[in-house]
Amino acid sequence: AAIGIGSDTGGSVRIPSVWNDLVGLKTIHGRLTLEGVVPLCARFDTVGPLCRTVEDAALMLAALEDGKPADLTGASLSGVRLAVLLDQPFNGIEDAPRSAFEMAVDRLKEAGAVVDEISVTAVGEATQLAPTLFPAEAYATWRHLIDVDGDKMYGPVRTRFVQGRTISAADFISGWRELECIRLVYREAVAGYDAVILPSCPILPPKRAALEADEAYFTERNLMALQNTRIGNLLGLAAVTLPTGTPSCGIMFQGENEERLLRLAAAAEQALA
Repeated sequence: AAIGIGSDTGGSVRIPSVWNDLVGLKTIHGRLTLEGVVPLCARFDTVGPLCRTVEDAALMLAALEDGKPADLTGASLSGVRLAVLLDQPFNGIEDAPRSAFEMAVDRLKEAGAVVDEISVTAVGEATQLAPTLFPAEAYATWRHLIDVDGDKMYGPVRTRFVQGRTISAADFISGWRELECIRLVYREAVAGYDAVILPSCPILPPKRAALEADEAYFTERNLMALQNTRIGNLLGLAAVTLPTGTPSCGIMFQGENEERLLRLAAAAEQALA
């Protein structure tokens, strides 16, 4: 296939892109219609392309919204300011993704980018809200199936959704209000940078047989896979993941504008080739 299209609520465009050495674009929530998309959490669900190149991602974004593709002509990293997001993205990271990310950052610097390392407490604060916001909306969306014929849903996923049954409307609403404030704090903290960069996924693809044999292992690996990508969903950002040249290891660019990120990603793609 030339291009794939997926939905990304916590990473489901970017993680398969990383593990298959593709370019994956997570759009900002609300940019592309969710009409016809099977919902998970409507306030986090987004649509985006999985492609071989940044140019294809830009073209497909334009096709999906019947718009004009981002201008990638002359894209350069010269003088671009990037921030490596420390702390959470490196928790439990495996050696291969860490090494691939570090080598990719070195290549970006060689291409002219100025790279700083930053810590933003708002990221951890947003992540702490995930156990309230995601399960509550997922259960509200799917309880008609879960409560009547729950065996139709994959067991480990159903278990997580059911956690939303006991979350009150008051906690859900106050959680969203808190998240909206956290998003503003984060944007202020990174306002001086063209993009924030981090390892796309902290782990390599786990073996399917092991996932199917042990529900606890599935849950642990699933949450680890989502550790870095769901930051963008929680903070309401756009994100592009690029291959690093190390199989199943990616580097992710986060920001507030898809066109700007695609230009940066196009320049980074050349630097990493």
